[in-house]
Amino acid sequence: MFRIYRIVIVVLFMVVTDAVAQNYQIATLKYRGGGDWYSNPTALPNMVEFANRETGTTISTHIATVEVGSQNLFNYPFVYMTGHGNLVFSAQEAQNLRNYLMGGGFLHVDDNYGLDPFFRREITKVFPEYELVELPYSYPIYHQKFSFPDGPPKIHEHDGEPPQGFGIFHEGRLVLYYTYETDLGNGWEDQIVHGNPEEVRLKALRLGANILQYVFNRE
Repeated sequence: MFRIYRIVIVVLFMVVTDAVAQNYQIATLKYRGGGDWYSNPTALPNMVEFANRETGTTISTHIATVEVGSQNLFNYPFVYMTGHGNLVFSAQEAQNLRNYLMGGGFLHVDDNYGLDPFFRREITKVFPEYELVELPYSYPIYHQKFSFPDGPPKIHEHDGEPPQGFGIFHEGRLVLYYTYETDLGNGWEDQIVHGNPEEVRLKALRLGANILQYVFNRE
């Protein structure tokens, strides 16, 4: 009888685990330093809803918030960081983020204008041995359901610079994707917030869907 109970418990655990695995939650990364990590609050829910509808992902539209140094970081397979200003990682936070990314997590950083110099400074604390490299336009993240033959689209104009997408790889796996001079989050926000034309918002949403599809479907 005890053996039967053990088998039932194991089977139930497998069923529950499989059900949970089909419904992911992602998070916004909360950092210190004074930058507005909380900017573009409607962006991720809108993008996730679009991705679920267009690519079949099953991600919760309830977006969590997690601090860089928290052990809760490991509960989320995908985290998103944005903002306009300064950010600072302590040694503990940098090590925690490093462990998360090396252990299978993924970070998308979207410069909302003004984040770039601070992000580049702090990411060297996380990966002193790696450099940000620009992804070629042929990289799979640009060719999921939606094709971007010219790389990331320009969503919000700031300095007239071309949009770029950078990455950090660990053991051949892309663990961090950094979008610069594109401002995807502005395109993901409710249309009324920034007044972007619908065709521009659609470009942003489609690349966002590609990013999620790439992260959640790769082996």
